[in-house]
Amino acid sequence: MNNKVKIGIIICDRYKSCAGGKCFRAVKERAGAFDVYKDKDVELVGYTTCGGCPGGNIEYAPEELKKNGAEVIHLATGMVVGYPPCPYIADFKNFIETKYKLKVVVGTHPIPEKYYLAHSEMNTWTTTEWRELINPTLKDKEVRLAYD
Repeated sequence: MNNKVKIGIIICDRYKSCAGGKCFRAVKERAGAFDVYKDKDVELVGYTTCGGCPGGNIEYAPEELKKNGAEVIHLATGMVVGYPPCPYIADFKNFIETKYKLKVVVGTHPIPEKYYLAHSEMNTWTTTEWRELINPTLKDKEVRLAYD
């Protein structure tokens, strides 16, 4: 059994100045979408932005991440909690999985409660597609509050 997983994180370009605090905290705590690695060592091999709408860096960044050993690409939680949520996220996931043969997980840190409440009120994530996309980061209220 492989006890190490190498990951890359791609964030939304509108948050390009984000220091990654919640993402890195979630890696350390194995929270949010990283809870699937609770029995593994995680090595972050790259952290970059999508390049801005419509995601110009999505064509190239996964190749570099893969060369650095990435086995899984995480599309940051900011892509789903920002307003509006990334309209290209499903396309990004499909493209990376198809072209680069890398597993893609939508999400990094747990969805903070304040974003959960706002998007619930706006009915942002009511479709089956969105419910599936946010599932890895949609945790219980206590966890969401811890990431507010």
